Amino acid sequence: MAAPPTLLPGDQGLVRALGRWDLFALVVNGIVGAGIFGLPGKVESLLGVYGIAAILGCAAIMGLVILCFAEVASRFDGTGGPFIYAGAAFGPFAGFLTGWILWIARITGVCAICSLLLEYVAYLNPDLNQGAPRILTAGIIVGTLTLIHFLGIKRATLFSNIVTVAKLAPLLLFVGVGLSHLDSSRFNAASVPGNAPFAQAILLLSFAFVGWESVVVAAGEARQPQLDFPRALVTGLCAVALLYLLIQIVCIGTLPQLAQSRQPIVDASRNFLGSKGALLITIGAAISMLGTMNGAMLTISRLSYAMATAGQLPRWLALIHPRYRTPHISLILSGLMVFGLTVSSQFVHLLTVSTMSRLLVFAMTCTSLPQLRRMPAAPHARFVLPGGWLIPGAALLLIVWLLASSTWLETRDVALWTAFGVVIYAAGVLRKRRGASALQ
Repeated sequence: MAAPPTLLPGDQGLVRALGRWDLFALVVNGIVGAGIFGLPGKVESLLGVYGIAAILGCAAIMGLVILCFAEVASRFDGTGGPFIYAGAAFGPFAGFLTGWILWIARITGVCAICSLLLEYVAYLNPDLNQGAPRILTAGIIVGTLTLIHFLGIKRATLFSNIVTVAKLAPLLLFVGVGLSHLDSSRFNAASVPGNAPFAQAILLLSFAFVGWESVVVAAGEARQPQLDFPRALVTGLCAVALLYLLIQIVCIGTLPQLAQSRQPIVDASRNFLGSKGALLITIGAAISMLGTMNGAMLTISRLSYAMATAGQLPRWLALIHPRYRTPHISLILSGLMVFGLTVSSQFVHLLTVSTMSRLLVFAMTCTSLPQLRRMPAAPHARFVLPGGWLIPGAALLLIVWLLASSTWLETRDVALWTAFGVVIYAAGVLRKRRGASALQ
């Protein structure tokens, strides 16, 4: 029988309800979302059959980053994830900036997912992705997820576990049947692509391999975060990487027009599962995206809550609902932000901005690892990587390589969002100083 959830005094009454399998489900749910349903065609257009190598390369890069997170996360048990790590290693400003950038990454990421979800819903009724019906549909989706999280972490976790099973079933069917329908001539390798398209493809694929950071942000609601996070992160990534590899192989081998497809998994399934199979995959894709959005809502609301608890955002964002024990004000604000950006932005642009922002957060956490090792007062690590600087150093170099492949437009937008965060932090510091002066 599972142990009853306990309250966490340090986080003002959040409930520790997440067990080991809940965390694993959140990792898988966070990673398997919109990316894999929208990116196989884009990767094919850039690399052809070498897209398979790009998936392996992206999984390896993310594996190095996850290993760094596993050690750092094994030191902490409070809500905030990278916000806490950077703050402990480099001070309050670094912590705020890291938390702020991750918040932007998750906001833009969930909006990108919602935009793609609306495209998939349009498969059932094209009118639902146009004009007022699009706005209404987006409002229903975001509003429902916000309500689920408002009603408590246990309901949000139950929803996550159900969605994990529901999203994997059609994908496993797609792979299982598709592997027996492969056209071997589709795997004839052409000329090897250069560094630029390969880097661009991995940058796009990175969006399909992120989302797992939602789990570490919710450490304040896990029963044994320092023990369970390393296991959940590593096993979740390995399972998803294998699934992605098989999905790309099936798409290449069964869909001749893959490079032009906007819904590659649906189009490929129609070739060997028929129209009913394509409908099943469409429903599975919608469920998958809902699950990833569910995890993102957890991250967005808990980040603003954690930063408000630390006094770096308005205190009202840290208010906890007396009955449901959730940061309800942060949740409502998060829902409004997601809804507004979804109805006003485009999928690919939001995707790239989100990925770049997360890579910056990953870089900060990888840098925090050796710094925390040098600090005598740092919390003890329950999981320690071998090789000293080798793994975090390699992860940092690869992150820089990916960031260098971004375009000026996305770089500008990330810089503007970051500058806005600096202004908010400076205003907060000034307000505190004035308050302290008034008390003297």
